[in-house]
Amino acid sequence: MSDVRTVRAGRRTVELHRPEKVLFPAGDGDGSGKERSEGAAEAHTKAEGHAEAKAYTKADLFDYYRSVAPFMLPHLRGRPLMLERHPDGLDGPRFMQKDTPDHYPDWITRAEVAKQDGTVTHTVCDDTATLLFLADQACLTLHRWLSRTGRTDRPDRLVFDLDPAKDDFGAVRDAARLLGELLDHMSLPSALMTTGSRGLHVVVPLNGNHDFDDVRDFAKDVADTLAAAHPERFTTAARKEARGDRLYLDVQRNGYAQTAVAPFSVRAAPGAPVAVPLAWEQLDDPAVHARRWTIEDAVEQARTDPWAGVLRNGRALGPARRKLRALRG
Repeated sequence: MSDVRTVRAGRRTVELHRPEKVLFPAGDGDGSGKERSEGAAEAHTKAEGHAEAKAYTKADLFDYYRSVAPFMLPHLRGRPLMLERHPDGLDGPRFMQKDTPDHYPDWITRAEVAKQDGTVTHTVCDDTATLLFLADQACLTLHRWLSRTGRTDRPDRLVFDLDPAKDDFGAVRDAARLLGELLDHMSLPSALMTTGSRGLHVVVPLNGNHDFDDVRDFAKDVADTLAAAHPERFTTAARKEARGDRLYLDVQRNGYAQTAVAPFSVRAAPGAPVAVPLAWEQLDDPAVHARRWTIEDAVEQARTDPWAGVLRNGRALGPARRKLRALRG
């Protein structure tokens, strides 16, 4: 079999090199490339209802991103990216890539953004050809900015990351429902997404008129309100030692140059789980958990359009902030 496969993507031709290279080895593990103990692997398998993770190749990753591109690209276009690359698969080193290498094709969009003492030139994925080129570079996961090029200091997304202390999706369900009710009370639309790891993201569309400090302060106030109402279950403590067994309501992604995993991104974990948008009613399905979808079936979930226009009309935070203050007294 040839070590190079060529496909057309729009006006571009993209090559896939070494398509049979295994990126996701078979077996159950913790996502770090190291196998778990037999007992821990068995417990994980039973808890999530999965058989032992199967192996996936570079061609599998490439074909998945080719299939999901129509659903994924709207969430990527115009946003600087941080790329998580695993050239030798899960068993090899991981590279978190911000700067776009010089050898990347000139047709790939770039965004030069400010950083302390200089600038950095991020890759932007505006089309299917770019997404496939990144798959060929063994980019497993795409982490996106919450703002767009041209207005990088003004986010149009707010993200709550629901991070359980243990691999306990029941706690994540409870937190998501309570957070959703609180956001509804403030008349803020919200969308759910599995992380492909252990938790959920709750995404709120913004109108892009607030800076990152303002957005993060608001998110912290919301999280603090929820944690104060349920102090035995939730926390906003950044230090792990202070959290105990409580679920962490993480709002730290709402900062300049911070990123969140992009919808439909593959995660660097055994079985190739995918971060997948959910409809709120899917929380009631006992089969749903953070790693429920993989590269084998995530496209089927994408076709259901679970967010169905939720993110189209970004909101201002002023009215919501006033409602929150009234709620907190």
